[in-house]
Amino acid sequence: MRATALDPRNHALVLATRLALLFGCLFLWWLATATGLLSTFFFGDPLGVARRLWIWFSTGSVFLHLYTTLLETLLAFAIGTILGLGIGLWLALNPFLAAVTDPFIKAFNSMPRLIFAPIFALWFGLGIWSKVALGVTLVFFVVFFNVYQGVREVSPVVLSNTRMLGANSRELLRHVYIPSAMSWVFSSLHNAVGIAFVGSVVGEYLGSEKGIGYLILLAEGVFDINAVIAGILLLTVFALVLDTAVSVFEERFMRWRPTAGQTVGANA
Repeated sequence: MRATALDPRNHALVLATRLALLFGCLFLWWLATATGLLSTFFFGDPLGVARRLWIWFSTGSVFLHLYTTLLETLLAFAIGTILGLGIGLWLALNPFLAAVTDPFIKAFNSMPRLIFAPIFALWFGLGIWSKVALGVTLVFFVVFFNVYQGVREVSPVVLSNTRMLGANSRELLRHVYIPSAMSWVFSSLHNAVGIAFVGSVVGEYLGSEKGIGYLILLAEGVFDINAVIAGILLLTVFALVLDTAVSVFEERFMRWRPTAGQTVGANA
């Protein structure tokens, strides 16, 4: 989700409101468990989660698991994005091939990707590559359909005018098709970050010996709800970090795009 332009003077207010909302929720959670309104057995408690995180990081026991999950996620994200971008662009520029492959792509996309996890484990083993393969199948379609649609949404008037100016196929690709698809691409990347984490964690659930998903699975086996919530919080924090990195890259890469209320002449 891309936020609309915000007055820089309001950034501090937005940050303060976010922190107030976060700490308010934590306080209500602590209050509900401390007063017995919510059972700590089922809902955990903030202090217990904080202690669990402290133990993990102070002893260093979490770093191998965190590294494994982040590596799986980054590989799935990168490979899925490259494949989705390349194939989406290729098919969008080749209507015949797009028409031929359309039913096969839709059929594969309609399959629940979870059913491929045991197959990938059989093919690639229980190491990171079976989790990466599962993540790639999730990320690929998110990026592919956005790129494909973005290229097909190019204005025919812009294409005609650019051809009249003598642009060849390579110049059309560089100056028309790719810029048109970029907004769609970055929109898909924000979704793909979370989906890549899903692929990694689900794969670790179904068979692994390290990773945050593996830690959560062990905690669930002994009904340690605080460890489960701690694992979920770790995944959430790092997903937000990666999403922020995508946003920073988007802001730098898309500087040419006018913001709301700006005109082309204003940017010149």
